[in-house]
Amino acid sequence: MKFTAFLLLLHIFSGCHQQSADSDAQPPAETSETQEPTLSQKIVKYAKTLRGVPYKYAASDPKVGFDCSGFVNHVYGSFGVEVPRSSVNFKDAGPTIPVTEAMPGDIVLFTGTSPDSQQIGHLGIVTKNDQDGIKFIHSTSGKKYSVVITPLSGHYERRFVKVIRVL
Repeated sequence: MKFTAFLLLLHIFSGCHQQSADSDAQPPAETSETQEPTLSQKIVKYAKTLRGVPYKYAASDPKVGFDCSGFVNHVYGSFGVEVPRSSVNFKDAGPTIPVTEAMPGDIVLFTGTSPDSQQIGHLGIVTKNDQDGIKFIHSTSGKKYSVVITPLSGHYERRFVKVIRVL
């Protein structure tokens, strides 16, 4: 009886260690938690650390403040990526990306506040694009008057021009 019980236990426990039919399969790919962040992830992460820095016209220094293009220029420049300093010069700074394909790190362009002008007058960095739409971080002269994260809706949706990729 003890021998039968022993064989039964041996059979049960040895089944736990059998190799599967996929024994030649590669180990699972590393998760994003173990991989080095991409440049666009680093850019977005750094940009988020600047939330609350005040808006200041023609400024690009976190100790003083930012205007919208100064913010984008500072963030990208911190990673050695050259982008224009003036918002109007972003129009042709990279290929146009469909909104559905926008990724964190892309740049979203808007007209200025004048309803008569189609000239680029505002911009920000995409932080997220999911089922709820795009969110972007930017330095706004609006009521928050600082670096904030905003959904692409309402006022900004009406002024939206395009998304570009510079990375």
